[in-house]
Amino acid sequence: MSPFRFMLPYLKKYKWRYFWGMIILFVVDIANVLIPRITGIIFDGLNDGTFDLHDVVFYLGIFLASGAVIAIGRFLWRYCFHGASRSVERDLRNDMFKHLEELDVDFYHENKTGDLMSHFTSDLEAIRMAMGMAIVAAFDATIMAIMVLTQMIFFVDPFLTLITMIPMLMILGGMFYYGKAVAPRFADRQQAVSDLMDYTQESFSGVRVVKAFVRERAQYKEFLRYNANARKKNLRLARLQSVVIPILEMLIGISMLITILFGGYLVLNQSVSLGKFVSYNQYIGMLVWPMIACGDSIQMISKGLASVRRIQGIFETKSELTAPGVNGKNLESAVIPDIKGDIVFHHLSYTHKGNAEETLTDINFHITPGMTMAIVGRTGSGKSTLVDLLLHLFNVEPGMITIDGVDINDIPLKDLREHIAYVPQDDFLFSDSLKANIAFGVQDANLKAIQRAAQNACVHDNIMEFPEGYDTVVGERGVTLSGGQKQRSAIARAWLMDAPILIMDDALSAVDTDTEEQILSNLRATRKGKTTILIAHRISTIQNADCILVLEEGRVAELGNHAELMEQKGIYHDLFEMQQLEAAAGEKRSALINEE
Repeated sequence: MSPFRFMLPYLKKYKWRYFWGMIILFVVDIANVLIPRITGIIFDGLNDGTFDLHDVVFYLGIFLASGAVIAIGRFLWRYCFHGASRSVERDLRNDMFKHLEELDVDFYHENKTGDLMSHFTSDLEAIRMAMGMAIVAAFDATIMAIMVLTQMIFFVDPFLTLITMIPMLMILGGMFYYGKAVAPRFADRQQAVSDLMDYTQESFSGVRVVKAFVRERAQYKEFLRYNANARKKNLRLARLQSVVIPILEMLIGISMLITILFGGYLVLNQSVSLGKFVSYNQYIGMLVWPMIACGDSIQMISKGLASVRRIQGIFETKSELTAPGVNGKNLESAVIPDIKGDIVFHHLSYTHKGNAEETLTDINFHITPGMTMAIVGRTGSGKSTLVDLLLHLFNVEPGMITIDGVDINDIPLKDLREHIAYVPQDDFLFSDSLKANIAFGVQDANLKAIQRAAQNACVHDNIMEFPEGYDTVVGERGVTLSGGQKQRSAIARAWLMDAPILIMDDALSAVDTDTEEQILSNLRATRKGKTTILIAHRISTIQNADCILVLEEGRVAELGNHAELMEQKGIYHDLFEMQQLEAAAGEKRSALINEE
C-alpha cells in the first residue's frame, strides 16, 4: 500500500475542515493580492493629482477591510488546517497504540522500546507537519503564484515579469531538488534518534545494575557514541539546509535587483507608472513566499512520507496467533466455554521462533478442576514456556492444549485470558498507586476487596506502613518497593481476579519461608475447587501440590505427588535432598554466627 493510500482514511475523516480551510485561505490570498494593487492606485492617483480626499478615504477603507479579512482569515484557516492535522495525529497515535497492544510477544522481542517511542513522537510530528503546514504551503503557494503573476503581467508589465521570473524559476527548481534530497537524510536522522532514545531509556531503566557494577563511565561513553551519531545525522541534514538557504537568498536578491534596475528604467521611460512600479515591488516580495513554500512543502511531505513508511511497517505487522477475533478472524467460529480449569496437554511440542531445537517435546498431562499442579525443573527446562502456551502467547498445533474439552485455538484470547490470573517472573508494576496496581485486572474493584487480596498475599501490613497507604505511588516498574513487596503486590493483583485458573511463575522466590507458607496456606483456603499452577525452584513451595511435574530438557521426566516422586529416587528426589542440605548448612552457619 502506498503512503498516500494509507493516510487517505485519516484525511477523509476531516475533509470538511480541509475544504473550509482552503476556501478561507483562498479568500485571504485574494485580499493579500488586492493590497499592492490598491497601494499602486493610491500612489498614481496622488502623483497625477487625480485623487481627492474622498477617493483616498475610499481606497484606504478597502485597504483596511482587506487587512481585517487577512487577520480573521489567517486565524480561521489555521484553526481548520492545524486542527485537522492535530486530529489526524491523535487518531493515528490511538490506532498505533491499539495495534501494538494486539501484536505478539515476539514482536517486542525483536523491536526496541526506544525505537517504538520515536514512532509516537518524532515520526508522528513529521506526519502532522505534512498533513498540516505542507498542505497549507502547497495550496497557498499555487494560488498565490497564479494570482500574483496575473497581476504582474496584466496590471504592471509582462516583459518586466518575464525578466524577473528567471531567478524565481531557478529558486523553484532548487526547492524541488532540496525536497528530494531531504527524504533519505531525514530517514537516517530518525533512525539515529530512535537508537539514542532506546539506549537512554534502557540505561535509566537499568540504573540499579549500572550503579551496582560501577558502569556509569562506560555507559556514559556509549551514550556519547549514540549521541555523536545522532548529531552527525542531524548535521548532515543541516548542511543541506545551510547550502540551500544562502543560495535561495542570493537568487531572491538578484530578482529584487533586476526589478529595481529594469523597473526603474521603465519608470524613467514612462513605460510603467510609479504606482505600478511600487505595486510590482510588493508583488515580487509576495512571489518569494510561493517559491519558498513550494520547497518547504516538498521538504515536509518528504519527511512525512519517510515517517509514514516507518509507521506503515508497524501496521503491516500482524499477529500470528490463531485465535478467533485476531486479525479479523471470524468470531462466529469461536467456542467460549464456561471455563472451570480442566486442562489437557496432549503430545505438546513447541519450538521457539528462531530456534533450531524444540523447547518442549511430547508433553502429556491432565489437570482436573480444583487441582493444584506444580511444575519444577532446572533453569531452561521449559517451565515458563509451558504456561506461556497456556496463556496463548504463542501458537500451538490444534489439539495439543484443550481447556474444558475445547481446543485453545478456538477460544477468543480475551475470554481465555480473563479466566486466567497470572503472576509473571518479573513482577511488573506500573508507575501508579499500589491500589491501582493491585486492581489492574479487575474493573471497579472496591478498597475492601483490594485489601483482602493484599492480606492473602501477606503485603497488607507493609502497605499500611507507607505514609500514603494504598495510595502510595510506586516508581517505574515498582522500583521503590523491595523485591518481596513487589512480588507480593503482583500476587495480590492476581488474587483479586479470583479466576478459575491461577498461574504463579516462580512467584515466591523473593519471600522468606514463613511468609511463603502463609501465602500457600491462604491459597489452599481461598481457592478450593479452582485450578492453581505453581512453578518454583524451591521444593518447599510445591511439595503439598496435588501433582508435581518434573521437566528435564523440555520433556516430562517425572510426574506424581511428593511422596511418589520421592520413592522414585529420581531428579525430584535429588533436588529435594540438595535443598535440604543447603538449608541445613544455612542453619548451621546462622547458629555459628549467633554463638560468636
